[in-house]
Amino acid sequence: METSMNTKCVQAGYTPKNGEPRQIPIIQSTTFKYDTSEGMGKLFDLEASGYFYSRLQNPTNDLVAAKIAALEGGASAMLTSSGQAANFFAIFNICEAGSHVVASSSIYGGTFNLISTTLRKMGIDSTFVSPDASDEEIDAAFQRNTRAVFGETIANPALTVLDIERFAAAAHRHGVPLIVDNTFPTPVNCRPIEWGADIVTHSTTKYMDGHGSCVGGAIVDAGKFDWMAHAEKFPGLTEPDESYHGIVYAEKFGMGGAFITKATSQLMRDLGSIQAPMHAFILNLGLESLHVRMPRHVENGQAVAEFLESCPQVESVNYPTLKSSRYFALAKKYLPNGGCGVVSFELKGGRGAAEKFMSALRICAIETHVADARTCCLNPATSTHRQMNDEQLIAAGIPAGLIRISCGLEDKNDIIEDLRQALESI
Repeated sequence: METSMNTKCVQAGYTPKNGEPRQIPIIQSTTFKYDTSEGMGKLFDLEASGYFYSRLQNPTNDLVAAKIAALEGGASAMLTSSGQAANFFAIFNICEAGSHVVASSSIYGGTFNLISTTLRKMGIDSTFVSPDASDEEIDAAFQRNTRAVFGETIANPALTVLDIERFAAAAHRHGVPLIVDNTFPTPVNCRPIEWGADIVTHSTTKYMDGHGSCVGGAIVDAGKFDWMAHAEKFPGLTEPDESYHGIVYAEKFGMGGAFITKATSQLMRDLGSIQAPMHAFILNLGLESLHVRMPRHVENGQAVAEFLESCPQVESVNYPTLKSSRYFALAKKYLPNGGCGVVSFELKGGRGAAEKFMSALRICAIETHVADARTCCLNPATSTHRQMNDEQLIAAGIPAGLIRISCGLEDKNDIIEDLRQALESI
């Protein structure tokens, strides 16, 4: 029986049998015992399912990954040690030296650096396009060696909204998958696979955990991209893997299992970015209330954005479901129930105004974090980007007076009152 998102958040991924624990068990073990070498050998040959070492897979992690796959409507999933690890694995699983990636220019700065700098050092080139680019401009970014397209549903911190359907169509015209980081909306507010995305990633550190407890990431494969139809582009999936006795992942595990099996048996084996089982257990506690928390984050974010638009000290407000937003139409299409609780706004008066505003906050905590039960606030110019002067900040699209606020689960009137008194201090 098909269940709703609410029920999936609570129960998907794990169904205890008679007499088994109601909550998922924490398998806090590095290794697993077998009666015979032959039994373990089948695991190493990928001829049987099971566990032999937690650097690759762990039962607790797999139960939580299965829940996230169900939430996203995907075929298979895996957990990673962080959202950055998830994005790296998702791209590197189908790219190698000599490959090329097309990416939205409006993405989290850490992911931008991953693609533009670190992957480039590994021989993987990239071209960035505006999320507002025309179809012709997107098509022009592709090269013969392009192997993936990457974007974020709601970009952090720009809060642009990706036209998933259009970017998916462009990726598929060129025979490559679309990878979408869906961290900010979560599957409660958007399911990119339903709009054509092939791979979905998450920083589970954010709303999925929701309490600032554990760093983690997840990758979900829709199971809809036909790797064999584009075999020449993806030899790692369509040609024998000599490190696993010549297995061809796309043939042995099909469209629904090839991508995640390869990412586990190759990348997790060699790079070891596993999520701790205890962290996976805590993540699952967050997932159980995700469907209850997200509407409150959205309610608070909308109220704060509307309040800030009315304030004379504020130059501009960025929130996709404001009617004044250039992304309002896309937000209504992809995020009919709202997006997230993150709002960015620019203060008049630049750096000086921002410093006074931040110093006056009482309820809103100054943190680099977002998507927490507690409201967090950040002025990049005086913290994460303090090495830049005002001219450099403007060139980067982060003016000195920019504030990012992540609205938590507190009463929206208390958050607004805190912002009001801080604005009055300028």
